Amino acid sequence: MSNSQESIAVSAALIFHDGRLLIAKRRAESHLAGLWEFPGGKREASETFEECLVREIREELGVEISVGGLIEEITHDYPGKRVHLRFFLCRILSGQPQALGCAAFKWIAKSELPDFEFPAADARLLEKLRSGQIFP
Repeated sequence: MSNSQESIAVSAALIFHDGRLLIAKRRAESHLAGLWEFPGGKREASETFEECLVREIREELGVEISVGGLIEEITHDYPGKRVHLRFFLCRILSGQPQALGCAAFKWIAKSELPDFEFPAADARLLEKLRSGQIFP
């Protein structure tokens, strides 16, 4: 990694409910705008990945979650930045999701994942979801 490349730590949630998975659409003004993702966001220096996820899901979707086990850890290089992602299995404790910090959200079946465009960094996780290696 060159000194000019920014490194970003990101925490993301896999939230299942009644056999469906929660995905969120990135806002138009954001990096990778318009793509779908697993909700979450950038970790602040003072936070653990789990604390980041609780805060980000509250800000993005307006719900309280519990953070379970680490499902996948991925490092991906985009032009000018390296993203280190940690995906956790989570569940909603209270509230109903709302599109507060995202353009939209959907509950989808795993079979619908190919119908949505995700960032390149999510490719390995998406394959594990599609093949049944990850399930709640």
